[in-house]
Amino acid sequence: MSGTPAGMSEAEWKARRDLAACYRLVAIHGWTDLIANHLTLRVPGEPGAFLINPFGLLFEEVTASSLVKIDLDGNVLAPTEYEVNRTGFVIHSAIHAARHDANCVIHLHSRAGVAVSMLETGLLPLNQTAMAIYHDIATHEFEGVALNLEERERLAADLGDKHLMLLRNHGILTVGRTVGETFLRTYYLEWACDVQLRAMATGQPLHAADPAVVASVAPFGGPEAMAQFGEGLLWPTLLRKLDRECPDYAT
Repeated sequence: MSGTPAGMSEAEWKARRDLAACYRLVAIHGWTDLIANHLTLRVPGEPGAFLINPFGLLFEEVTASSLVKIDLDGNVLAPTEYEVNRTGFVIHSAIHAARHDANCVIHLHSRAGVAVSMLETGLLPLNQTAMAIYHDIATHEFEGVALNLEERERLAADLGDKHLMLLRNHGILTVGRTVGETFLRTYYLEWACDVQLRAMATGQPLHAADPAVVASVAPFGGPEAMAQFGEGLLWPTLLRKLDRECPDYAT
């Protein structure tokens, strides 16, 4: 890993490495939509500053130093050779502004996530993973391509205090205090959507668990569990994987 660039805090450099790692992991898991979508992260100690991907790079090309520092309006705050898709920040700016705990926001057009967002039922608590996050999922109706700044208020209101969202007929969104827990929520949501679609594709009747049992699983998807497992245990293992397979993410 390269050292901290001159004039940059250690906290920002760590945030950049974490977010770049998340971009690489999204690419590895096949959740990308060419160069569309964004993963954003608040800069530690700078509440009005955020990191976002350079517009025009594939997720597998993103590095810590290539991430662009912007404000809530998408204006670039630090010198960079890259451009930013300002219109693509509409969704992220809405959540970052409304939720001070939402340091990280991931928005994707993953195939399974989009497919389930199109189902009237949305995600069903039919497997253990879905049960863990089912209580924490919000929905937001599709209003067209996210260019209308007025939609931000409705997005934030629909999310409320939840950490996952099905953007109807569009995609998925997850938020968290850290990159690690936000990635874990994304993984759980995408995994649960994929498994539901596979089960539905069989055409066989779906078996529902006892509602009391479903409720008993919810704490495993709560903020404390996500922080402990996602950030404390899982994230270091994922960084080791990237250090072995594509260490340039941290440059």
